Amino acid sequence: MNPSEIAAILAELGASPAKSRGQNFLIDDRVADRQIEHAGLSPQDTVLEVGPGLGMLTGRLAAHAGKVIAIETDAKLASFLVGRLPENVELIEGDALAVDFPPFDKFVSNLPYSISSPIIFKLLEHRFEKGVVMLQKEFADRMVALPGSDDYSRLTVNVYYRSECRILEKVPRSRFWPAPKVDSAVVELVPRPPPFEVEDERLFFRLVEMLFQNRRKKIGTVLRMRSLVTAEQKALLPYVDLRVEVLSPEQIGELSDRVAELRAR
Repeated sequence: MNPSEIAAILAELGASPAKSRGQNFLIDDRVADRQIEHAGLSPQDTVLEVGPGLGMLTGRLAAHAGKVIAIETDAKLASFLVGRLPENVELIEGDALAVDFPPFDKFVSNLPYSISSPIIFKLLEHRFEKGVVMLQKEFADRMVALPGSDDYSRLTVNVYYRSECRILEKVPRSRFWPAPKVDSAVVELVPRPPPFEVEDERLFFRLVEMLFQNRRKKIGTVLRMRSLVTAEQKALLPYVDLRVEVLSPEQIGELSDRVAELRAR
């Protein structure tokens, strides 16, 4: 689907690409075809897609999977899709952040930039076999960043704890209409058991969020500032004179276990 065709459809719908929703439509069939290849779909698969837009990826998913469930929040785009999608596609009109995800095997989506972060966090709470997701390149870089880098973040640690993640390909901004200001990337997510154990997952994720919100402060300062430990307990903890941005996820897990142990006394 080329820009002229997209513009004509949107004009007929009385719609236009909404920046607030991160609506940039993929116009390169080759990229969509490679996403299908990356997903390795079979007739036994149920695929979840968030943000089908005008259905460029949806039709390809339906041709290779047993069932596709597509969630679209834009009422005008959803109305366009009704009656145009294959029979094995279930269309849900609603906000993907509010809709409960139904059971699915694979997640294949070109995610709107505006909801990338909350959707990835929501996705990681579900059981699935594989995800192939188009994201803003800068966001994708954060997902696979190494400790000590500027891109290393809460997102990095949460993704690493729950899945294996890799960038499959970079997609230039010219492959979309309207062209966004940044490039994109196709990312693969394969869930797996955590590579390390923690005593209290809730405390671990709370600690990750808290420390990265204050990434320029020393860990001991943050823990005292948030009243997680006393001054005496702080002296018994590792890494308190470092900043979280230099710790590996495993080291943050070690810190979390020591905090849990001290708080239980």
